[in-house]
Amino acid sequence: MPSRPLISSCLKLASMFAMLLLATPSSAAEKNIVFFIADDMSPELGCYGNKAIKTPNIDALAADGTIFTNAYATTASCSASRSVVMTGLHNHANGQYGHQHDTGHFSCYPNVVSLALPQVMKAAGYRTGIFGKHHVAPTEIFTYDVMVAEKGRNTRELMENAREFITAKNDKPFIAYIASADPHRGGPELDIEGRPNAFGNKPNRGSIPGITEVFYDPKDVIVPHFLPDTIESRAELTQYYQSVSRVDFGIGHLVKLLKEAGLYDKTLIIITSDHGMAFPGGKTTVYEPGLKVPLIVRNPYVQRRGIKNDALVSHTDLTPTMLDFAGGLDREKNAPIKPVDADAFWKERGISKYENRGRRYSSYHGRSWLNILEQENDPTRTEIFASHTFHEVQMYYPMRVVRDQKYKLIWNIAHPLPFPFSTDLWAASTWQAQLKKGENAPYGQKTVGQYIHRPAFELYDMQYDADETKNLATDPAFAETLEEYKARLKKFQETMGDPWAQKWEYE
Repeated sequence: MPSRPLISSCLKLASMFAMLLLATPSSAAEKNIVFFIADDMSPELGCYGNKAIKTPNIDALAADGTIFTNAYATTASCSASRSVVMTGLHNHANGQYGHQHDTGHFSCYPNVVSLALPQVMKAAGYRTGIFGKHHVAPTEIFTYDVMVAEKGRNTRELMENAREFITAKNDKPFIAYIASADPHRGGPELDIEGRPNAFGNKPNRGSIPGITEVFYDPKDVIVPHFLPDTIESRAELTQYYQSVSRVDFGIGHLVKLLKEAGLYDKTLIIITSDHGMAFPGGKTTVYEPGLKVPLIVRNPYVQRRGIKNDALVSHTDLTPTMLDFAGGLDREKNAPIKPVDADAFWKERGISKYENRGRRYSSYHGRSWLNILEQENDPTRTEIFASHTFHEVQMYYPMRVVRDQKYKLIWNIAHPLPFPFSTDLWAASTWQAQLKKGENAPYGQKTVGQYIHRPAFELYDMQYDADETKNLATDPAFAETLEEYKARLKKFQETMGDPWAQKWEYE
């Protein structure tokens, strides 16, 4: 029979072991991150109130986590937006003013490395992997341990590409950055009524291998307020919906993968999009349909579920939030506990200190929302800003925005120019059908002419005119409000180092 001291020692060891088990949520190896970003996807989802679209897997995650109802991109352009996501800095400050690929050739400043997502997560002890669309530069800054490009629109295959990385036996936690090509426009126009773009869908209701496609009827879709209710727009929306449902299928497969590996309750899951849907009036604009994005978060280590949070949050908050979850954020400084030394980083790579490496970056523009996932609001988040300059390189049209719960001010810096179109949006049958009718033809709640020719300032009452239909900038009754918001916007630009702040004086 064992002695009492031995029994006592065993009980103490058992107690210590039980305490360790209970403490596992604070263990770094348990705190994994899956960050999923769709391409051109608006919050037109079941969990956001759209009853026509089928997104059961995303809706289930929202019911088991937190849904942000006022989440915003800072620019409705692919590369520029992704640079904000991966740096926590507005793109006018990080240098990625437009597209990274082809003739755009835009790139972040080298000194951004000190705050860049893959670098600071490595410093925090994480394995890093990116699966799918990358679309930012320079590669040296945004290099992940594992990098796998997406081929086509197979969201199941996209998740399978991440399986080995996610399930690898390793003491280090992981961050898997997964970026789908859906629901971006793509493929030829379909030979059906309205001749819509295919949005990556197969013709004749074909299915991508391994995907359970969801098909829609034009009469069933919900036409957003900013689009005309026409044969063409409904035809394109059916294709867009199908592409969104393919995103949802991929999310379902991802959750299944995590559950099978015993990782679902050890992984922070974030679902968002780079910006709004690829329709004129959405993508490339700073109107609500361009900037407003879905943001669904499931943190396994919080108690309250099914939360709807209406705090104003933006893409600048994402990197500091993920770093906060990883235990690598200095909350007082709003910066990495272990920032990357930009001088040492580039010296190792033979880049001279005399090169234009950009300003020094000591803190993030955004801030972590990790601590408000169980709340319905955050009264400290009173405003957001947006900063658009380019999409394609020939599309110079800088716009700056300040928005709070009351008003939204848009400064169209190059307002004498006609608003430029992305090539795929110009070709959209939704747009072309109305353009052929002339500038007085309706386009959503504007006319074709009003969409193309914009005033210097647009001021909207977001409490009573959330659809941005009535510009108050020329109304004498709102003159003081206009000047107040101009001053706030100017201060933001000067504080954040926006080169276009000079335009207040020179234009």
